[in-house]
Amino acid sequence: MPLNIVAVWCRSLSTLLHSGVALIRALELAGKRAGDQRFGPVTQRLIQEVRTGNGLSEALIAEGSTFPALLVDMVSVGEQTGNLPEVLTSLAGHFDHQVQMRRTFIAAITWPVLQAVAAILIVAILIVVLGVVAQVTGSSALDVLGVGLTGTTGAVAWLSGWAMLLVAGYIGWEMINRMGQRGAFDRLLLTIPVVGHCLRSFALSRFSWAFAITQNSGMMIGPSITASLKASGNGAFAATAPEINAMVMSGEELSDALQATGYFPTDYLEMIRVGESSGTVPEVLERMAPQLDDDARRSLAQLTMAFSSVIWAAVAIMIIVLIFRVFSIYLGLINGALKDI
Repeated sequence: MPLNIVAVWCRSLSTLLHSGVALIRALELAGKRAGDQRFGPVTQRLIQEVRTGNGLSEALIAEGSTFPALLVDMVSVGEQTGNLPEVLTSLAGHFDHQVQMRRTFIAAITWPVLQAVAAILIVAILIVVLGVVAQVTGSSALDVLGVGLTGTTGAVAWLSGWAMLLVAGYIGWEMINRMGQRGAFDRLLLTIPVVGHCLRSFALSRFSWAFAITQNSGMMIGPSITASLKASGNGAFAATAPEINAMVMSGEELSDALQATGYFPTDYLEMIRVGESSGTVPEVLERMAPQLDDDARRSLAQLTMAFSSVIWAAVAIMIIVLIFRVFSIYLGLINGALKDI
């Protein structure tokens, strides 16, 4: 289920429960307010589960992957502590934040992606044009890429190659996820300059929001750490949950456990230590979250700028190579003509 729809549902359900509406009626009304037809059957199944005596968290579990794992975990905590409406309100804010960050990311990468597509199409058009010129003049087509791609067939091969690369990338991504190698892949990405900093910034922001929410809801520290690391959206961060939990359960401070992973920056850990000394870690992270959001946006801007620079540098190099190749051909023709004199 899309997070923006889940956020609306959480907020509506929270408001209704705060107003004293019974859970079954609240589920029915919240399902209608969600504004998505897919919520109709889901709502009916949730109501049926609750009517049989199950709690809302159990009903959500029965839906499988329809709802985020964090929602299921926190609803369970909310039911146990008696503050389900407050938990749902916090979740709505968290999911709204995730949607906003996702939109920011998509908006930022749209222009570089369009630039990349434009560059690929420009090369294809150039291959076709040079092939047509060769046919008109009766000369051999200029191989702009130096790999034997000329004329219409060359342009088709060029575009097909990129299409196959995209398909291979998608298949590879699916295999990484299904084989449980997301953590290893994300660890590799974190080592790449600019890219790694951007991904780490987003992960820190999401982790901070989630940890503050789960702790304020009364969730136990172990499940809170696991859920928050998973909510970071980064496989490398999520994979550290057993290590961090083991250290915390053995009596280590949370800041020391986070430091042992090597993924959390020094200034972040210092703020955690300040919160530990005053017993206000969730509040500290909640105050830090907006700053982390800004850092994530700045990192994303740097990444997109670097991506754009790489794209246009590649195009510029291609144009320079083309100029030299054309010049060398004409120079060869001139030399040949001079020899015939």
